[in-house]
Amino acid sequence: MGKDTIMVAGTGPAGLAAALALAELGRDVVLAGPPPSSEDRRTTALMRPAIEFLERLGLGETLREIGAPLVTMRIIDATSRLIRSPVVTFRAAEIGEDSFGLNLPNAGLSAALAEAARRRANIVWHQSLVRSWRPGGDLVEAELEDGTTVRAGLAVAADGRNSPARTAAGIATQSRDLHQHALVLNFAHKRHHGFASTEFHTEHGPCTQVPLPGGFRSSLVWVMRPWQAEELSSLDDAALSERLEERQQSFLGKVTVEPGRQVFPLVSVLPLRFAARRIALVGEAAHVFPPITAQGLNLGLRDVADLAEVVRTHADPGSTAALVHYDTRRRPDILARSGAVNLVNQSLLSNLLPTQLARSTGLSLLGGIPLLRGFFMREGMRPGSGLASLLPRFPRRP
Repeated sequence: MGKDTIMVAGTGPAGLAAALALAELGRDVVLAGPPPSSEDRRTTALMRPAIEFLERLGLGETLREIGAPLVTMRIIDATSRLIRSPVVTFRAAEIGEDSFGLNLPNAGLSAALAEAARRRANIVWHQSLVRSWRPGGDLVEAELEDGTTVRAGLAVAADGRNSPARTAAGIATQSRDLHQHALVLNFAHKRHHGFASTEFHTEHGPCTQVPLPGGFRSSLVWVMRPWQAEELSSLDDAALSERLEERQQSFLGKVTVEPGRQVFPLVSVLPLRFAARRIALVGEAAHVFPPITAQGLNLGLRDVADLAEVVRTHADPGSTAALVHYDTRRRPDILARSGAVNLVNQSLLSNLLPTQLARSTGLSLLGGIPLLRGFFMREGMRPGSGLASLLPRFPRRP
């Protein structure tokens, strides 16, 4: 181990993807963290660019086996406010795609990434957490709980929203408790979901159904106030099924909640920098925001892709110049996406009539103007592609 080694701390999807992407460049990678949990009931909607990135890492066939395509996405205003928004429907076919991406179970995605990491000869996986960090200078040093000391030219912090590596790098954050909880579960339903995701906007946050394979099961992320989450999570499965069907206006028919519900508090965390002292942040170490518009892991995989490009183009990827390059590449995307998601979330919670009117007007324009709708669909999948679609195309000179 030494300056040519890259260490990745964290074995969630972002950390495992980072280890694979960097190993693909021929780098020696030390991965630190326990095997991913098989108990995570959440799912993640990955857009096509993220799927294509993972396909290049050799996971394409597995992802298609465990995922459900996202063909349609719709927003329904389920508030009881004076000013309400129209239903807005986004169809992948409208922008020439067969789907926006795939909805994948977190446990299945992590298991596939972990298996791919185990097969790579240039990834050494220590199934242990980092006990302490000593960053800076020509090397970053990490002492693991199993007694191993790792020295590397670059460390990738994929160790979550409370990232110890980020703290060791001296990177401050702006954090905010959103006073919302997310109830996460899977449920069966009588009607076929048509591979559509439906987001019901309520006064306390979105209630989002996302399709699972087979047509008659879906995953749910229901954002609400903490007291509501406590009340609903205490119900038995039959009573919760009735409440969910009522909230979703029975659009999928009778629903049956499956065992294994989870509740997560929501926070917003944004670091002031995305790299320092030979440590680069990816995934939730670099950005945490509400689970709205399917941006979290999609953004995390773009972190990984940009970091891999910086590693590819710099002889010393942990140098100050390389880390400034990484920070410059990631800052516009992260600030734009996290800002937009937090703005949408706050617009749902606001009782101010001007805010409600602005939100309703924006959704009305999206629903009524195909060009604008196409722009937002493309931007949601590939940053910059929406603007590129509006620019004139000039013929190439021979």
